[in-house]
Amino acid sequence: MMLVVFALLLWAFGWWLNSRLASGPQADSQMVRFLAPVIFGLTIVGVWELVVRGLEVPLVILPAPSAIAVRFAGSLDILWADFVQTILKGALSGYVIGCGSAFLMAIAVDRWDFLRLGLLPVGNFVAALPIVGTAPILVMWFGFDWHSKAAVVVVMVFFPMLVNTVAGLREATAMQRDLMETYAASYWQSFLKLRLPAAMPFIFNGLKISTTLALIGAIVAEFFGSPIVGMGFRISTSVGQLSLDMVWAEIVVAALAGTAFYGLVAGIEKVVTFWHPSQRR
Repeated sequence: MMLVVFALLLWAFGWWLNSRLASGPQADSQMVRFLAPVIFGLTIVGVWELVVRGLEVPLVILPAPSAIAVRFAGSLDILWADFVQTILKGALSGYVIGCGSAFLMAIAVDRWDFLRLGLLPVGNFVAALPIVGTAPILVMWFGFDWHSKAAVVVVMVFFPMLVNTVAGLREATAMQRDLMETYAASYWQSFLKLRLPAAMPFIFNGLKISTTLALIGAIVAEFFGSPIVGMGFRISTSVGQLSLDMVWAEIVVAALAGTAFYGLVAGIEKVVTFWHPSQRR
C-alpha cells in the first residue's frame, strides 16, 4: 500500500506543478506548452507504475510500464516489421490514394452540381458503415496482404476528405467570386488564386482527421485476415496468448506513429496556411 500512497502523492505533485505552469506569467510561452503535456504524461506513467506494483495487478490485466518497456526493447525487430507492414504499406498507401482521389473528386463535385446532389448523400451513407462489416469484404476482394488494408483505409478516409474539401471550396464569398468574374478570370484561375487558398484550412482539417482513421482502418482490417506480420495480427495473436505486454508494445508503436503522422500534417498546415487566423499567435 505504500506504493499506492506514493502514487497519490505523485499525482498531487504533478497536478500542483501543472497548475502553477498554466497560471503563471509564462503560460503562453512555447516552453510551458512543451513542459505541461510532458509533465502530465510522466505523472500518469509514474502513477500507473506505482499502482500496478503496489496492488500487484496481474500481467494479463494490466502490465506495468516498465514491463512494457522491457518487452518493447526486446522486440524491436518484430515491432519494426509490423510497423512497415501496417503503417507504411497499408495505412500510408491507403491514405495517399484515398485523400488524393477524394481531392480530385471534390473538384468534380464543385464543378458539377448533379454530383454534389447525388454523391454526397451516398457518401454520408457509406461513411456510416461500420468497419467490421466492410473490412472482411475488402479482405476477400483484395487478398490477405497489405493491399486489402489499403483498400479499407481508402474507404475510411475518402468521404471525410471529400466533405471537408467540398465545404472548403465553397468558403469563398459571393462577393469575392463576383470580383474574380469582373477581372474576366477563368474557372481555373479563380480556383487556383481564390478558392483553393480559401479551402486550405478545410483541406488540412480533412487530412488531419484522416491520419487517425487511416491507422485505425489498417490495424482493424488485419483482424480479419493477414499474413503472419502486422500490428493487428500481432495484437490479436498476443491477446490469445495472454501476452499483454506485447499488446501494449504494439499500442505504443501505434500511438507514436499516429502522433508523428498527425504532427507532420499539422506542421505542413502551419507553413501553408500561415496567413489564416487559426495560425496566428
